[in-house]
Amino acid sequence: MLLADVVRTSNQVSGTSSRLSKVSLIADLLSQCALQVAAGTASADDIGLATRYLSGSLRQRRTGIELASLSGKSWLSELPTPPEAGVVTLSELDTVMQHASELAGAGSSRVRADLFLSLVRRLTAQEREFVGQLVGRLRGGLRQGALESVVMTAVADAGGVALVDVRRAVAAQGDLPGVAQALLVDGAGALNLFRLMVGRGVSPMLASSAKSVAEALAKTGPAGVEWKLDGIRAQIHKHGNDIHVLTRSLDDITDRVPEVVELISSLPVASAIFDGELIALHSDGRPKPFQETGSRAASRVDPKVASARTPLTAYLFDVLHLDGTDLIDEPGSVRRDVLETAVPPAHLTPRLRVEDVADPAQVDAATAFAADAVARGHEGVVVKADDASYDMGRRGAGWVKVKPVHTLDLVILAVERGNGRRSGWLSNLHLGARDPTGRFGLEGGFVMLGKTFKGLTDEMLRWQSAELPRHAVGPTDGYVLALRPEVVVEIAFDGVQTSPRYPGGLALRFARVVRHRPDKTAIEADTIELVEALHQY
Repeated sequence: MLLADVVRTSNQVSGTSSRLSKVSLIADLLSQCALQVAAGTASADDIGLATRYLSGSLRQRRTGIELASLSGKSWLSELPTPPEAGVVTLSELDTVMQHASELAGAGSSRVRADLFLSLVRRLTAQEREFVGQLVGRLRGGLRQGALESVVMTAVADAGGVALVDVRRAVAAQGDLPGVAQALLVDGAGALNLFRLMVGRGVSPMLASSAKSVAEALAKTGPAGVEWKLDGIRAQIHKHGNDIHVLTRSLDDITDRVPEVVELISSLPVASAIFDGELIALHSDGRPKPFQETGSRAASRVDPKVASARTPLTAYLFDVLHLDGTDLIDEPGSVRRDVLETAVPPAHLTPRLRVEDVADPAQVDAATAFAADAVARGHEGVVVKADDASYDMGRRGAGWVKVKPVHTLDLVILAVERGNGRRSGWLSNLHLGARDPTGRFGLEGGFVMLGKTFKGLTDEMLRWQSAELPRHAVGPTDGYVLALRPEVVVEIAFDGVQTSPRYPGGLALRFARVVRHRPDKTAIEADTIELVEALHQY
């Protein structure tokens, strides 16, 4: 299949806000690709590649291609005039990306760049822009609205099967392009091949949110209320002596966590798939900052040295398979009972049962349980319905997380112009806390804590795009617009972490905009001392 066909569909998808239209456009393209495969004019792999590219990703996790380094200015500006018609196929693009990803050693950067530019010279203008976004992940990848959920629905439509069947196959396989290729080449029966398998990662079940334990229980009915730990989500597979520890994104970190492998090896089970959390704790049981936990998953130092310095404690909270029996379709209460037969209490997430959600005393007890979890330094709780199956890769009402929302009133120090759907608007905000004593600069100045574009509605974008230029320092036609520190914004966040990128050495985790605060002046913004206190807590 020609890359031009995928690019044309991508542009059509970008031009509509209708989810149904997006699904229809993508389904039509995939059906066309399947027909070409049947006729022998396209490769079966093209179905997977088309699915992947429309989802905004390459098959290769890393290519080593750095667009910014391809020329002194713009990599596109140095190229000859693009051809009018597209001739490059999906497989040609994939081959170049694969070759680039495999290059290593002295001079590989230059060879990689030449390889890429040789391909790009053959691309049309629209193809160049599309490939540039795929390779460069321009601030988040393709912004055409065709996220994986839309593409997944299109795959189901093109294959003439129920979305739930595709979703389940993808959750078990962890690979939508592979499922799409099997379905559209071999038919609906191919979905039966994608089953739970010990040793192969599956998409984890996710939780929705509620503002209170009472609200969560109203959604779930009878449930278990469990601590929500701020650690590394871990899916652990055991098949005899073969153990694999996978992260939330299904990266294998087995070699980096020997203490976890030792624990799982000691359990009296032959085969299992566990779901849990790995977390670094102080001697008193309080959690260490997430960065210390997270660094263990990324650390390349000797695992024995790392585990001695920052040991991880495994808390397991679910079991998907045990000794030859798949449990994902069993109710949550049954899975917990099975889990408790296999895992010592010290490695189970603390849990409180609520049998009657209409009983105020039980709801109050659950609320107190959640408050105690927070007091111990944890994020909050997850309320898990007794009757909920393990819904792989889904965020539904079966699990509901409840955690306190931290907010700060911060000053907007600068703003970046938007891309894609946000083109023409001012979007990404640079956030600063007040520095009343001048420890990090001038007295009464501000200390940057990070950036965010999350939480901004179209109404908020319109407001700040009209208002912020009035506070600009210098020209207003650049990509980043520096501002006088005058506009206050309320920011929600999940925590404070150490960061060498900013003068104060701190940054907000998962910052998102709650609302603009034109009613507040900059002198009313929160201080860096308050942020430091939250970090210490």
